Amino acid sequence: MRQVAVQANVGAVSVVASSATLVTLLAANRNRLGAVITNDSTAVLTIKLGVGASQSDYTVKLAPSATGVPASYELPFGYVGVVTGLWASANGDAKVTELS
Repeated sequence: MRQVAVQANVGAVSVVASSATLVTLLAANRNRLGAVITNDSTAVLTIKLGVGASQSDYTVKLAPSATGVPASYELPFGYVGVVTGLWASANGDAKVTELS
């Protein structure tokens, strides 16, 4: 059986403003090969792979960038569904890079 390497050749970067209410960080995209989310805020960013991230229902929490070094999260390979999030308070943003 021959293995074929899958490679991304496009990295689309978007900026999502922080919000203390639910936001969509990434829409579902069946062509997605990967993504990186960076929390460029001084508040904790709660992320859920799926609909309805909350402070008690989430996949991962990203530390704030209080030290000047933002925390990042790399989506698991093969996940093409919606990604939602919210911050503990609204300040800053997230840099979202989607690879396809």
